[in-house]
Amino acid sequence: MYGPLAGADFPTLAWMRASRKVERERPPRLEYADPRGDLALRRALQSYLARARGISCDLDQLLIVSGSQQALDLCARVLVDPGDRVVVEDPGYRMAHHVFRAYGARLHGIAVDSQGLRTDDLARVRTAVMACVTPTHQFPLGAFLSMPRRRSLLQWAAQTGAWILEDDYDSEYRYAVQPEATLQSMDETGCVIYIGTFSKTLSPELRLGYMVIPSPAIELFTATKRLTDRHSSTHAQRTLALLLHEGTYDWHVRRIRRLQDARRTALLRALHLHLSDQVTVVGASSGLHLVAWAKTVPASREEELVAAAWREGVHVYPVSPLYLPQRDGTAASRPAGLILGYALLSPEQIDRGVKRLAAAILGLR
Repeated sequence: MYGPLAGADFPTLAWMRASRKVERERPPRLEYADPRGDLALRRALQSYLARARGISCDLDQLLIVSGSQQALDLCARVLVDPGDRVVVEDPGYRMAHHVFRAYGARLHGIAVDSQGLRTDDLARVRTAVMACVTPTHQFPLGAFLSMPRRRSLLQWAAQTGAWILEDDYDSEYRYAVQPEATLQSMDETGCVIYIGTFSKTLSPELRLGYMVIPSPAIELFTATKRLTDRHSSTHAQRTLALLLHEGTYDWHVRRIRRLQDARRTALLRALHLHLSDQVTVVGASSGLHLVAWAKTVPASREEELVAAAWREGVHVYPVSPLYLPQRDGTAASRPAGLILGYALLSPEQIDRGVKRLAAAILGLR
């Protein structure tokens, strides 16, 4: 994977202390919990989202889920009927594409550029039930959805009655960009469902994420959550609630952001040193990965390039599979694209890896 975290970055001692405290305070009755999530966690999360993301919401609008993938699944279960059209970014997050297709959706891909989703192309989409977007750090190309396009997207949703799924999967990692208003905070019609996760800041093994749902839909989503798994792990929820309440989580985010920024800087430096005339880099201002376009290698040889890199011991991933197959009209003209994740590596490992990647690219030439 291009997004695994280093085990050493996890706040082990803080988590163990909070976990032991939760265990000591175990209630006398062991029973099924509120499917919306632990009340203490929702209170702490409400405060965190207000100060970190500018999101104002009621406690009842918060739903704790088992990661962002369950959030996407719940949205598909509740909102999508077979044959419904769902707008997705192209290229975009393949696991979202899979879950929508699993419920019978017809995917309508909209191209992305340096400003994110091409909202001008939405004019011809009049019957979609929803649009799934990653506006803070477009996956995989890393663009920030510009404010005019955010307003345009919200206007389109208001006119068509479509929902917007705002997947804010790694917004904690902003390095060269200023904090931005979320679509949820700009929403005046109640069409935005906001999705967040702790998989990128703590660990995907915890399976903890959250949704901010417009009030009219919360009962339906709560009932669906109850039917799927009753509720997420209460012990993990209460442990995280303590970290949020005590400020430990905020401290951890500041710390890990500095660590990831150092890794990102090391990767950019290595790419400039070893491959400056061979690749064009996009999406490096935030997140935990970037995309390198190999200028001398055509997209038709992308898989070959990935295989060559793996033989050199460098795990990189192709961009092409993230395009909708029927829409990848750019494949004939664009260069090969590689997704480079850096969250797991030391600066020394990054430099060695880029040297080996350079050897793989030169070998194809």
